[in-house]
Amino acid sequence: MAIWIVLPILTLLMFDLGLSLKFEDFGKVFRAPWPIVVALVGQLVLLPLIALGLAAAFDLQPVFFIGLVLIACCPGGSSSNVFSKLAGGDVALSVTLTALSSVITLFTIPLVMSWATALVGTSVGISLPVGNLIKQNLVLMLLPVLLGIGLHYAWPKVAERVDRVLGRLAFPLLLVLITVFYIQHHRTILDNIGVLGACVTALILLAVGCASLLSRLVRTDARQRRTVVIEVGMQNAAQAIAIASSPIIFANEEMAIPAILYSLMMNIVLLIYVGVVRRRGRRERQ
Repeated sequence: MAIWIVLPILTLLMFDLGLSLKFEDFGKVFRAPWPIVVALVGQLVLLPLIALGLAAAFDLQPVFFIGLVLIACCPGGSSSNVFSKLAGGDVALSVTLTALSSVITLFTIPLVMSWATALVGTSVGISLPVGNLIKQNLVLMLLPVLLGIGLHYAWPKVAERVDRVLGRLAFPLLLVLITVFYIQHHRTILDNIGVLGACVTALILLAVGCASLLSRLVRTDARQRRTVVIEVGMQNAAQAIAIASSPIIFANEEMAIPAILYSLMMNIVLLIYVGVVRRRGRRERQ
């Protein structure tokens, strides 16, 4: 049941991302490339490596091991743009990073997940049909983004109105998805919430901490640093759930549980982060 909810949600989120993309934003940001480099390294390299280390350290069972690596491999979530705005970050940088990671992960997810599945999944009968994964990602990820970009440049006023509506729907739709998943799998979630919850929370905190440290090392400004922290910490849980649940890929809804827990914890952690940043900003203005 959940797969027929997550597929349209993911498609709408990616279409909305395309609606908000402006090619001029890429030009502005590429003139200062270090924040992009730091964010992509943090999201596409460090986060999967941290997930692999934590999955091994917490001795997760194979289905959750693969699920944790899967959410770590996914691109930035569409809500990161809203969080960046709330935190006083660089929204143009946020949109650009979400778009870049969404395209790059079309190629990196099959590579990393093939390795992770071979590492722990073969012994329990879990395999990855790479061709089906690539096809699904092209249809659900790339195509909606391209359609959104096309609408944005063909009918900008219509695109702006549609973007406003979809922007309001994104978070409630994810809550509906999480609720449905919890109802279906509440027993498994409750049985594993201790170890798996601690592992997921550690992943988010380490991701946020590493992103902040890397940003400081390359001397990004405060607005860019906030955006990098949010982008690295906020993953596209809908995509992870779609891959785990898809009948043509893993067809395993339990594998999506780490993504569900990650989605809940990342919003809590990053809302706290936004609150701290905004409070600090108010103090500095006084």
